[in-house]
Amino acid sequence: MTISVLVVDDQDLLRAGFRLILEKSGFHLVGEAADGVEAIERARALSPDVVLMDIRMPRLDGIEATRRIVAQRPATRVLVLTTFDLDEYVYDAVRAGASGFVLKDLRPADLVRAVEIVSEGEAMLAPQVTRRLLEQFAPSPSQTVALPALTERETEVLRLIATGRSNTEIAGQLFLSEATIKTYVSRLLTKVGLRDRVQLAVMAYESGLVHPGTE
Repeated sequence: MTISVLVVDDQDLLRAGFRLILEKSGFHLVGEAADGVEAIERARALSPDVVLMDIRMPRLDGIEATRRIVAQRPATRVLVLTTFDLDEYVYDAVRAGASGFVLKDLRPADLVRAVEIVSEGEAMLAPQVTRRLLEQFAPSPSQTVALPALTERETEVLRLIATGRSNTEIAGQLFLSEATIKTYVSRLLTKVGLRDRVQLAVMAYESGLVHPGTE
């Protein structure tokens, strides 16, 4: 099935570049938007699988646009674009419901793979910043959020997801098949009522299951 994408950025040149890369790679570019207000309107009208979302834009920024799009269309994944690897706004974007984030200077092949990954809910992105970002979710002892009842294996899989492992890496570490790990991930998402691996990882940090610096 062809993945449909909405590109949101206030710079015409960047939108044109993303459009060229995505269309050449076989994605269905359903539309473009130059600010957060347009993004919300077009996401509602066009129902894209993935929204490629800039953060800093006029009228309405990408964080609030992400929050509203995710609330209106839970099946749509938002992939945030950022210029800096420690962009403070990326943290807020994940809080708002973004499923992943990438740096704007990534290679075309990496952008293509990022859109594919986010559309599948398969993995978090930008590994050079993922852990530093998620560690900001680590609670103080008095703020720890309780985990729902999980089996020992589900807890183990959740811990590995939160430390940035892919399904392939988790399968190798636990001596299980990748298909089995996918089943565990799907079961976790259903059991805790979350949308994707990013939210699972955030939950693991907020519960204290994983602590900053965990490998």
